Amino acid sequence: MTSFTLAELAARVGGEVQGDGALRIEGVAPLEDAGPAQLSFFANRKYRKAFEASRAGAVIVEPDEDVPPGRTVLRAAPAYLAFAKISTAFHPPREPLPEVAPEAVVHPSAKVHPSAQVMPLATVGARAEVGPRTIVFPGVQLGEDVRIGADCILYANVAVRERCLVGDRVILQPGCVIGSDGFGFALDLQGEGRGPRHYKVPQAGIVVVEDDVEIGANSCVDRATLGVTRIGRGAKIDNLVQIAHNVEVGPLSIIASQAGIAGSAKLGMGVVVWGQAGVVGHITVGDRATIAAQAGVGGDIEAGGRVAGSPATPDVQWARNSAAFNRLTEMRRELRELRAAVARLEAEQEKKP
Repeated sequence: MTSFTLAELAARVGGEVQGDGALRIEGVAPLEDAGPAQLSFFANRKYRKAFEASRAGAVIVEPDEDVPPGRTVLRAAPAYLAFAKISTAFHPPREPLPEVAPEAVVHPSAKVHPSAQVMPLATVGARAEVGPRTIVFPGVQLGEDVRIGADCILYANVAVRERCLVGDRVILQPGCVIGSDGFGFALDLQGEGRGPRHYKVPQAGIVVVEDDVEIGANSCVDRATLGVTRIGRGAKIDNLVQIAHNVEVGPLSIIASQAGIAGSAKLGMGVVVWGQAGVVGHITVGDRATIAAQAGVGGDIEAGGRVAGSPATPDVQWARNSAAFNRLTEMRRELRELRAAVARLEAEQEKKP
């Protein structure tokens, strides 16, 4: 069983032990479940009671956190990042087993690096390339001329269509589709004599997924109509996200579950799009902008902007509007009463000689 002293773990994250640095830690666990040989973390004041009651041998906290007397803690900033790094020590990334399974289908012109792993029932198309130490799980489909970089993980049933490019250290979760056709149709009223129809616009471009990107399960990134749909370096995309054709997602951006980004929208660096938000096409979202959950964005957002609601407005304004909206019934009643009072006053004035 893997174990470390608390002092060793503190050294890994540049933290400081308050208490027993020689304590042997055998794993990580939530505050409620952790035992004397486990490490937990406390970074949200909502869980203060759980922190105080926890049986964890030690807890990661912020450097200035107030802790109960006698509690062994590892102080590090930020605590959640320290937890992530320590958890990785107990749950290291999967290492490839260099082989191409006999049940895999690899085209003779494809290139699979000797250190890569291609599992049974995966398919690697003509002239496709799989880079060093990359793991390709069962059911993965790599189309013609696809390039997958080094140290990637493509989980079961991922599809990367023809000519798309995936960088290094990319993780594609199960069912993710890279390079599906963009949604492009031109209305043909004549239909070559067969009546009106939607004429499919060829989606001739590609998708480029840059280094250190992770894309969640069953998310789709459409290929460009012409040119490139681009997912920038270090971007993280959650499950069930739709990225349309010719979208540009900037480096280090985060897009949460069920969000949708329409065609040719451009997201800058470090943009955060929370769950179920929708962004219309052909707009620009500036660097470090934040789009709240379920927001409907219909226009450009300046760098650092924070919007919420549908249609999206600055989040402070939206909060005020929401507060007012919740009082509409009361305000309507008050308005009726005020109108009645004004009517009485006017009637009394008319009666005066």
